[in-house]
Amino acid sequence: MQIAFFSDIHANLPALEACLHDIDLKKPDAIYCLGDLVGYNIWPNEVIKVIRERKIPTIAGNYDFGIGSESNDCGCAYKTEEDKAHGAQSIHYTNKVIQAEHRQYLRALPAHIRLEYRLNDERVDLLMVHGSPRKINEYLFVDRDEKSLLRIMKQANAHIMLFGHTHKPYHKVVQDEDGTYRHAINIGSVGKPKDGDPRGGYVMMTLDNNFSIKEPNALRIEFIRFEYDVEKAAKAVEESNLPDVYADMLRKAY
Repeated sequence: MQIAFFSDIHANLPALEACLHDIDLKKPDAIYCLGDLVGYNIWPNEVIKVIRERKIPTIAGNYDFGIGSESNDCGCAYKTEEDKAHGAQSIHYTNKVIQAEHRQYLRALPAHIRLEYRLNDERVDLLMVHGSPRKINEYLFVDRDEKSLLRIMKQANAHIMLFGHTHKPYHKVVQDEDGTYRHAINIGSVGKPKDGDPRGGYVMMTLDNNFSIKEPNALRIEFIRFEYDVEKAAKAVEESNLPDVYADMLRKAY
């Protein structure tokens, strides 16, 4: 079985359209979205409309939760006062343009999606979250201590945990005391990458009958990057009331 996972679109419609086109060409068995449909660009309604029309199972990101709750706080961890001011502009803009039916959709999104498989006489628990199982806006970066990562997955009863929020993709395998291997997969960002590569990204996971929680290399994860019209998305920011720095971030992926 092949499953596509994507996340962190952030109202970037050209990136979402290119992502779904690329996914469609690969014809996976299922598609899931791990949230943050809105914020930072001008197409929150159009992005939500695409997700809803295609009936893609989706969880709430921290930005979705903020807009769905009509809050002025997106739950973002801004490092400087300037970043906070830009963030305030962004959430104000999104709250102003979001349509009522789409706000209601965001409000009703689930926090997690859990799937259970039976493979090789083993139970395999797969968990999708936005930030972490503990908190929607917790950052699980690649340098997270392995003991901490293992503890988080064990507490959440997850052999495979997929998440976004940091906009930086990675796959880390950690081992339990009993020899069970657990997979932590950050799927990156469709519409606002932060790893120096402006192309959008998503993950294709292959889960078949050869998978075993006792084998560290049994899970096949492919990090896929795709081209999209970055300039169209960047210029849309510059021609709006959003901070111009968000356009620069798209062009340089930081």
